[in-house]
Amino acid sequence: MDLATIIGLIVAWAAVIVGLLLDGGSIGGLLHPSSAILVFGGSLGASMIGFSLQQTLKMPRATLCAFMQPRLGDVELVNRVVELAHKARREGILALESDAAALSNPFLRRGIQLVVDGMPSETVREILETEIEAMRSRHRTAEQFYSTMGGFAPTMGIIGTVLGLVHMLHRLDVPGKMGPAIAAAFTATLYGVSVANLLFLPLSTKLRSASQTEAEVYRMLIEGILSLQAGEHPQLVEARMAAFLSAGARHTLQKSRRK
Repeated sequence: MDLATIIGLIVAWAAVIVGLLLDGGSIGGLLHPSSAILVFGGSLGASMIGFSLQQTLKMPRATLCAFMQPRLGDVELVNRVVELAHKARREGILALESDAAALSNPFLRRGIQLVVDGMPSETVREILETEIEAMRSRHRTAEQFYSTMGGFAPTMGIIGTVLGLVHMLHRLDVPGKMGPAIAAAFTATLYGVSVANLLFLPLSTKLRSASQTEAEVYRMLIEGILSLQAGEHPQLVEARMAAFLSAGARHTLQKSRRK
């Protein structure tokens, strides 16, 4: 569970609601189902035009990545590759075949298997780099989908407001209802601006950030795998991989080495 996403959404929406209440407003006065349907439905439909149906159907699963990011465990991965490097120096690369099948990280498992299969280092790097790029391409689809929805939502809100005002102008013979009608019309604009800046665009940014983090971990694994394949000392394997870690993660890695 990614608490940053959940806490961020709660804080952002709570700030809007608290600001409304402090000004003497009412939450009930902002509840307008037709505006919500127009903004959400219109934004979704307009966004779907730019993507395939297959890409659209994958969005619910992609959205979960913003809330349920897998724990990659970069320090644990470094330790695991170093252990494999020790074994490779003692028993040879082919001895890693059974270990490769047992690895829980799919990217590391494929990399070690390529090494065990005797692939040249250039080929190993090329295959794994291609896999990273393919992963980033898939993730970019989700990022762009939410970014597109974030662009359409305010416009759909304006359309809702215009429709509301047109409806109001047809009822000018009832002056007492003009105030509520105008307020209801502008609710659509509020919905559009709010969901764009407090939901769709933040989710797009979060998915982009998660993809970049995952790609960096994979690049760290590539360096470790190629260092292992070259027969370098396990300490050098660790040093190459540690270059990708933050200061805090390096400290954790050093502590794990002392145990």
